[in-house]
Amino acid sequence: MCRLFGLSSAPQRTHATFWLLDAPDSLSRQSHHDPDGTGLGYFSADGTPLVDKAPIAAYRDRAFAEKARQAESATFIAHVRYASTGSLDLRNTHPFEQDGRLFAHNGVIEGLDRLDAHLGEDRSLVNGDTDSERFFALITRETRRHDGDVTEGIRRAAEWIAANVPVYAINLILITPKELWALRYPDTHGLHVLERRAGGQHGSRHLDHTGTDGRMRVHSSHLAQCPAVVVASEPMDDNPHWLQMEPGELLHVGPDLRLTRQIILLDPPAHQLTLDDLHPEAAASQQAA
Repeated sequence: MCRLFGLSSAPQRTHATFWLLDAPDSLSRQSHHDPDGTGLGYFSADGTPLVDKAPIAAYRDRAFAEKARQAESATFIAHVRYASTGSLDLRNTHPFEQDGRLFAHNGVIEGLDRLDAHLGEDRSLVNGDTDSERFFALITRETRRHDGDVTEGIRRAAEWIAANVPVYAINLILITPKELWALRYPDTHGLHVLERRAGGQHGSRHLDHTGTDGRMRVHSSHLAQCPAVVVASEPMDDNPHWLQMEPGELLHVGPDLRLTRQIILLDPPAHQLTLDDLHPEAAASQQAA
């Protein structure tokens, strides 16, 4: 199963070293089960989107590991890919960039011919072969149509997908230089949120955890002085405050870290796929490690 990760410490810029490489269940460890690509997205101080990605596993990609330790941003997005649609090359590796936003997706959308027809001329936004990048193009198109309102763009795009094409899952994370959105839909895969205040539970300490398996202790000084919100496919440490998002829930983390949560999809997909409906490669990509 592909793994999603997002972090916001807005408006403060911070390092994501802890979350990407050193957590007890970090993306680097998870990539042993998700071998088809790794990607890290973030923003420069002037808001320019920066993406480092490669169609190989994180544990084999030294450039990814080094960049994860060095990158600084107010928002981050990372993805470890197990391919379900599209060949194993750079253009199909998450995250994707459109209109200065970064996006990653976990799930399967079928009926791509119908989605392409619905996109029309906006199909030109898509450079690769994946269902994920097509979904992102639909969000981008709907966001443009609604005066740059990303929340409304995600809502309209997700509603169309849920009503018109076969869906296994459309979990997503989308970031701008100071904001983050996450959607879990339907209940196929989990998506979890952690709100961490500055200094952690005690209010004065560095981020410091011991994994439940007792094999690794995690220490990060960067989040000792500022709060953060983290979204991930599963809890990445033993912090008891991880919460699973509800099916159909859209989460927005604003530029001041204020969370807005709303259910935007009340009903299951009109054409809900099961593992038995997927071709073998797609089915393998969606099973938990």
